[in-house]
Amino acid sequence: MKKKLVVLTGAGISAESGIKTFRDSDGLWEGHDVMEVATPEGWQKNQELVLDFYNKRRQQLKEVQPNLGHQILAHLEKDFDVYIITQNVDDLHERAGSTNVLHLHGELLKVRSTQNKNLILDWTEDLFTGSFDENGHQLRPHIVWFGEEVPALEEAIEITETADYFAVIGTSLQVYPAAGLISYTPSTTPIFYIDPKPIAIPNIRNKVETIAQFASTGVAEFRERLLELEKSK
Repeated sequence: MKKKLVVLTGAGISAESGIKTFRDSDGLWEGHDVMEVATPEGWQKNQELVLDFYNKRRQQLKEVQPNLGHQILAHLEKDFDVYIITQNVDDLHERAGSTNVLHLHGELLKVRSTQNKNLILDWTEDLFTGSFDENGHQLRPHIVWFGEEVPALEEAIEITETADYFAVIGTSLQVYPAAGLISYTPSTTPIFYIDPKPIAIPNIRNKVETIAQFASTGVAEFRERLLELEKSK
């Protein structure tokens, strides 16, 4: 039986494909204050601004490709039962070939009804004020904004609790509740931490191997270490 590898990915892995992150630019995301475009308050204040922002993000997503980090994680499914838990809203993991991807913060290529949170639709084109669901209610980006609950968190915890290996790639471990997932790993589960600027992980019982590299080269080294660890058993 294949060992279960659970991977938590953040903005760093997508940044190498050309998708910018707000934490790299003093709280601005593509020139916008995140409070204006990624909060319920911002949505209530200016729906047109929010919709235009995510329309542009969808257009940008069409222009980028998965990088080597995404591809290696997909290829690891040959040797491991891989589950990707991602904070990213892009589809680069799926396009690289990963088959088990859980999006904690929503998906850029989906929208949902403002009145029925369970009415979620695939969406690749622009979204406007006046884009309605089947019941005449405004559609909004299927994104978990700051201050909103994370519906997929419970499933993510359940996946993490049964991990044989756990990896953290390209995330600052500062965005909660996602950052708290690491505390749900079994105490005997080895943790790999891949980030060019790794931080000290507080209150961790597990053995942690740090790879202070960007995702593309770091994930390649992670694969080698992981396979060596398996062979040594």
